[in-house]
Amino acid sequence: MSITPLMPVYPRCGVRPVRGEGAWLIGERGERYLDFASGIAVNLLGHGHPHLTKAIAEQAATLIHVSNLYGSPQGEAFAQRLVDNTFADTVFFTNSGAEAVECAIKTARAYHSSAGNAHKHTLITFNNAFHGRTLGTISATNQEKLRKGFDPLLPGFAYAPFDDLNAALDLVDDSTAGFLVEPVQGEGGIRPASQPFLQGLRDICNERDLMLVFDEVQCGVARTGSLYAYEQYGLAPDILASAKGIGGGFPMGACLATEKAARGMTIGTHGSTYGGNPLAMAAGQAVFDVILEDGFLEQVQATGERLRGALEQLIPNHDHLFESVRGLGLMLGIKMKSDSRAFVAHLRDNHGLLTVAAGDNVIRILPPLNIEQGHIDECIEKLSAGAANYTPPQA
Repeated sequence: MSITPLMPVYPRCGVRPVRGEGAWLIGERGERYLDFASGIAVNLLGHGHPHLTKAIAEQAATLIHVSNLYGSPQGEAFAQRLVDNTFADTVFFTNSGAEAVECAIKTARAYHSSAGNAHKHTLITFNNAFHGRTLGTISATNQEKLRKGFDPLLPGFAYAPFDDLNAALDLVDDSTAGFLVEPVQGEGGIRPASQPFLQGLRDICNERDLMLVFDEVQCGVARTGSLYAYEQYGLAPDILASAKGIGGGFPMGACLATEKAARGMTIGTHGSTYGGNPLAMAAGQAVFDVILEDGFLEQVQATGERLRGALEQLIPNHDHLFESVRGLGLMLGIKMKSDSRAFVAHLRDNHGLLTVAAGDNVIRILPPLNIEQGHIDECIEKLSAGAANYTPPQA
């Protein structure tokens, strides 16, 4: 037998973590890595945060899982907290970001179908988007590397260039159900949408009774310095997919919607065996206990500005490698002049700094949200040292 016990769908590197301490990961041999990847924006409180681990341990000792056929005091309480702090009136809990996006897609289609307009089923999405790896969510992206080998894909999606309002509006027709968009593209290269673009989508949705669906799986839950990124644009979606940081490392997600948008999501239209189980709800509540503390979001904004400033000061010293810094809060990207994946591997293997590659030759900088100045200083030191002894691979 030549296949590995773990299905070989990941190009796994040599880092083999067995323990975490705050902003650090520790490998099998005791080697330490400064974790500015955070499990791709998941471990937003770092590793081993005492409030989160205590909440999970106490809930695990009490009740881990029950069927959604029964009442859910834990789910009701966390859903109410999300409703109280966002645009939403109702929440469906999932186990992942892809499932949250799937629920959002179904909610948008059900909105129109419930009014007798089943022909309004097409969601307009945007180039270089990443919405997940289920059959539905890869159908919602035009990235060939995600879609190859999985034909036939699902119909019901059209694709426009990101941040191009006119191109998006040109696709609107009688079959359009709405738009599915990341306010800040993550995998696509840390690309914040412009204000006029998102406002234009909001306006056409209001005018034509369409659904504006935000995928905030990566940019949500305080990552950009506000609870959700949409707040920084002064507008709200009808439906929003959230995940990654919402459980601080525990696998969970959520689909948030207004009462109007969720009018088609009635008994029997959707479900999840594990979604919203008591253990997940305890993790989510613990995360929100921390990020909703007075001053936390302001701290993320201030820390993000300090980190951005340090990165921008670094660039002129290595302008043969780096072009610019972009992003919001602690969701930052460094645009490179060569392959970002090779440099990410170099930083990891030779300098003990964990980052994440993204599209458009961007290095994602996604540290825990509670990092301190010392972590920023060490990150910059490792980046500078890495750039000083790095030779880009020949094309």
